[in-house]
Amino acid sequence: MDLFSFIKPKNELEQQGTAPEAKQPYVPDEMWTKCPKCGTLLLTTDLEENLHVCSKCNHHFHLGARERIGIIADSDSFTELDAGLTSVNIIDFPGYDEKLEKGKSKSGENESVICGTALIRGIKTVIISMNADFMMGSMGTVTGDKITRAFEYAADNALPVVAFTVSGGARMQEGILSLMQMAKTSGAVKKHSDAGLLYITVLTDPTTGGVTASFAMEGDIILAEPGALIAFAGPRVIEQTIRQKLPKDFQTAEFLQSKGFVDRVVDRRYLRDTIGHLLAIHNYREV
Repeated sequence: MDLFSFIKPKNELEQQGTAPEAKQPYVPDEMWTKCPKCGTLLLTTDLEENLHVCSKCNHHFHLGARERIGIIADSDSFTELDAGLTSVNIIDFPGYDEKLEKGKSKSGENESVICGTALIRGIKTVIISMNADFMMGSMGTVTGDKITRAFEYAADNALPVVAFTVSGGARMQEGILSLMQMAKTSGAVKKHSDAGLLYITVLTDPTTGGVTASFAMEGDIILAEPGALIAFAGPRVIEQTIRQKLPKDFQTAEFLQSKGFVDRVVDRRYLRDTIGHLLAIHNYREV
């Protein structure tokens, strides 16, 4: 007689989880998104419903240009302007053609900015939305041209402008022609302003370089998303130049607001209502 025959065998439920070959539950990676600031794992669907803002620490995730337009504009009201304009290797810079193709592939766009008209709370507005996925939102000749044409269209049609900025600065592959876009876009902003029209900028992370030194900081009202880096030269460059340690949170949206360079830091979830209210109190009417 087997000495262990009297021992009751485990039933099917008791055996689950003990066998080496027991299957572990599978959770798809795309179901969760890790917050880069606080490390919290967020359910992706919840993050999308919260407009890509961390529910734990309020970190504002980066958005694409069309995602921003989708958040701010009334449903199905956006009409793009100059969609076919795209950069070329204007000074035959080595490797630039490949970078342009990579930018198009990564972003799904022809250029680092999208311009068009849309309704915001029923008010027709020109929207400029920069795209970090296309060469970090760098400002080349076509970027500047699209922005300039958007302001000219707004001036000719008596429309306000709302611009979402995100950029690493001028596009070095186009040399001095890229830097000239600072003056060109600023001239278009002045023409729009001379027509007595409202220009609102929304600075997002990061807004740097020539974009900051031109149209980004020329709005009648300057808003910014929480925690956004806003600068001409980044903090590391400045520290290496002046050999001094910079103040805590230097060049963040909140720091610039305390110094008077930003009018208000606005949570993304309240941005549509805020801009709609600003347009309304400046006597723009629903169409």
